[in-house]
Amino acid sequence: MANSDTFSVERSALIVAPAGVVFDFINDFHQWTLWSPWEKLDPDMQRSYSGPDAGVGAHYGWDSKKAGAGTMDLTTSEPSSLIVIDLRFTKPFKNNNDTRFVLTPEAGGVRVTWTMTGKHTFFSKVMGLFMNMDKVVGKDFAEGLSNLKAISEAKAAA
Repeated sequence: MANSDTFSVERSALIVAPAGVVFDFINDFHQWTLWSPWEKLDPDMQRSYSGPDAGVGAHYGWDSKKAGAGTMDLTTSEPSSLIVIDLRFTKPFKNNNDTRFVLTPEAGGVRVTWTMTGKHTFFSKVMGLFMNMDKVVGKDFAEGLSNLKAISEAKAAA
């Protein structure tokens, strides 16, 4: 259970496509430009990739005037079921978050649950007085899942 020092944001969506199709879009950071809501914020965003193209050990970094800066390291990759990412923000504030994508088979497709948990920093506690982390980031998660649904269902139908 979350306390005042931690936060958790979670959204889910049913995607009418095979779990493997959806999984591949999440498991490869190169594919995030197709669905992540933050990728379109800044056309001048600087991106870097290292490690394997996909799966455990894949690394992604970004630096942007509009989307801040940070890194993601894929730490767990269980085909068609679970992806865990160590997400580190460096700008505009430093924070480390655990991000998970859980894929659960459902009739007609797969339910994707996107969760981010972390500790509140001094900055986020102050900002929390003015805005709700779940509402701010939650809308981005919902948009990302909607984008992921669209491209996954299109690929499955092709």
